[in-house]
Amino acid sequence: MAYKPQYYPGNTSPAKNRRKHMSNDLEKMRDVSDEDLTAILGHRAPGSDYPSTHPPLSEMGEPDDPVREVVEPTPGAAAGDRVRYVQFADSMYNAPATPYFRSYHAAINFRGVDPGTLSGREVNEMRERDLEEFSKRVCETEITDWGLAGMRGCTVHGHSLRLQEDGTMFDMLDRRRLEGGNIVMDKDQVGVPIDRKVNLGKPISESEAAKRTTMYRVDNVSFRSDKEVVEHVQRVWELRTRYGFQPKA
Repeated sequence: MAYKPQYYPGNTSPAKNRRKHMSNDLEKMRDVSDEDLTAILGHRAPGSDYPSTHPPLSEMGEPDDPVREVVEPTPGAAAGDRVRYVQFADSMYNAPATPYFRSYHAAINFRGVDPGTLSGREVNEMRERDLEEFSKRVCETEITDWGLAGMRGCTVHGHSLRLQEDGTMFDMLDRRRLEGGNIVMDKDQVGVPIDRKVNLGKPISESEAAKRTTMYRVDNVSFRSDKEVVEHVQRVWELRTRYGFQPKA
């Protein structure tokens, strides 16, 4: 019998959206070209070669290792790519993703990734060409709404601030903004100006954001309204409290 992962409990819309994010069952919302993606990441010039930190694995002549026989390297590791990062901030006002569920999505569905989860931002580090494949997935799909989220390598402030008058999340470095009904980005993730305006599509409406969010909020879907989720969280914390500090008990 095939194993079916049980990603997350609950019957409310945030629970269902969490399962979608964790399983990578994501709706594509927009197209971002490879060149535009490379430009906003800011790690290399669009069209340039990938810098490397070591020769391709096939040329290194490493000693035999049974683990290498079992684990196939990612394309970036095989080529010797350097490690680079992408970081996102998501508004607390019903953005589709939260830092934890960005990390769950990355760790469950991609190899060779090091996710970092903080209160208002989430960073993923991996080999450069692997990073671009991952970034394209999160930039083009429902996990990111560019009105309520931002690619921010530094100066991430804004996730907990009230939305601007146009309904978008504040960005201290003004990397992306609403122009003509679309979100455009004309700086890379650390705020360095780029030679283009990258069109990231239309932001979703307030009502659509309330349906797509993974957040529980008392003014939308409250945490306590999902009995199964409450029971799950209480069980995790009870077991962690009882046995977390004394595994032998």
